[in-house]
Amino acid sequence: MSSFEILMPKMGESVQEATITKMFVKLNDQVEEDDVLFEIATDKVDSEIPSPVEGKIVEIRFKEDDLVPVGEVVAVIAMGDADDAEESPVAEQSTKQEVLVEEPVVAEVVEDFTSQSGRFYSPLVKSIARNENISVQELDSIQGHGKDGRVQKQDVLNYLSQRNGSVVAPVEKAAASSPQPAKQEIEKPTVSMSIGAQDQIVEMDRMRRIIADHMVMSKQTSPHVTAMVEADVTDMVNWRNKVKDEFYKKEKTKLTFMPIIIEAVAKSLREFPGINASVDGYNIILKKDINIGVAVALPSNNLIVPVVKNADHKNLIGLANDMNKLADDARTNKLNPDDIQGGTFTISNFGSFKNVMGTPIINQPQVAILAVGTIEKKPAVMETPAGDVIVARQKMFLSLSYDHRVVDGALGGAFLRKIADYLEEFDINRSI
Repeated sequence: MSSFEILMPKMGESVQEATITKMFVKLNDQVEEDDVLFEIATDKVDSEIPSPVEGKIVEIRFKEDDLVPVGEVVAVIAMGDADDAEESPVAEQSTKQEVLVEEPVVAEVVEDFTSQSGRFYSPLVKSIARNENISVQELDSIQGHGKDGRVQKQDVLNYLSQRNGSVVAPVEKAAASSPQPAKQEIEKPTVSMSIGAQDQIVEMDRMRRIIADHMVMSKQTSPHVTAMVEADVTDMVNWRNKVKDEFYKKEKTKLTFMPIIIEAVAKSLREFPGINASVDGYNIILKKDINIGVAVALPSNNLIVPVVKNADHKNLIGLANDMNKLADDARTNKLNPDDIQGGTFTISNFGSFKNVMGTPIINQPQVAILAVGTIEKKPAVMETPAGDVIVARQKMFLSLSYDHRVVDGALGGAFLRKIADYLEEFDINRSI
């Protein structure tokens, strides 16, 4: 009787572990191919894991709310008839291997790392604490957001970012030859408040907590500077209004302004590679691919950023199809983990809520983010052979927040101006 091990899949290039949020099967269940086995959640996305084979569940090594490293065996399926599975030695063999689950995937842990308060800490949390010189007393003081208040990896990383004023990735150590900025000790900010008898306390859901932590981390990591320009997008608006019905009939998808903006940003990033970058200590990583994320508001009032991959290699039709599909999948919770990975630049559309402009927070580890405001018809002065005249034009504000560690005003300003130029010079006679 053959068996098949269900491993915790790798959900992205920076994801090292995932939490099992729901288990759909139990021991001795018979499953068909593509039956959903369990649901997992990472700091990026939630996903259902289907069975690649047909058979009987003969072992389950983890339970709901367990934090599982990538590559660990979550369950074992005996392939074949249920009667044959009863006689299979797989369950016995798996039980012998079960002790391996408790071993951490990182460096060894101090043996006497025992909480005086009796709290349980996973091997991964202990290893991070050892690598970052966090004492047992400090661990005991960290508020946990896991089941029964259990301290998870993200709780420790949040504590480190607040303690050190920077993002810490203890599992992935930087190269020893790479000089790192000195860490500056800061006190954790506290806010005093009063709560009235009629006030309602609403606990953040998991996604909102992730967003909150990510925004705080970004502001602590990058010194933000924001530049703004107002672009005359009259030709772009008129062209889109002229072809949108034909475009829908031909492509069976709507033509919004966002694909046009993505196209202009992709062209500009190709000319200004210093914006299509990330920072690693004192090293600047210039990204080869141009992958543009677009922030999408969800029905839950949360936010997610699906990514249009290789945007500079796609025409307007390809960008429209990709963007519309990603936005629809985001709002119906159908995004794949890869759909939100690998972004090198982000666009936030403040204009979708009729906001004139905004100053967005950089989506780490990127170095810049563009905000686009609503398009408004305004009076503008135009030069003509007969003299200056006041005419109605379609105007839109663009604002660029950038990381002043590596992007100076000249680079940020030139890049933002180039985007505006591409939009202002849009060809009104362009074919679909």
